[in-house]
Amino acid sequence: MKTKTLTAIIYKEDDLYVAECPEVGTVDQGETIEEAIANLKGATRLYLEECPREEIRPGSPPSPARSIQNNLS
Repeated sequence: MKTKTLTAIIYKEDDLYVAECPEVGTVDQGETIEEAIANLKGATRLYLEECPREEIRPGSPPSPARSIQNNLS
């Protein structure tokens, strides 16, 4: 099982929270921060299964940002 730590940038847009992973380019949303992060993990996992990358370099996103653990198995 591969584990990578990726960045999640989370912000509120209208009534939803939007979560973005700048290293991969995936975006998802949810009604709560936790739901947005869970949806982003799922979207990122699916994307990387279809389009694997040899190396992902962590970016330097603006604050506030959270790290997410993405289990890629």
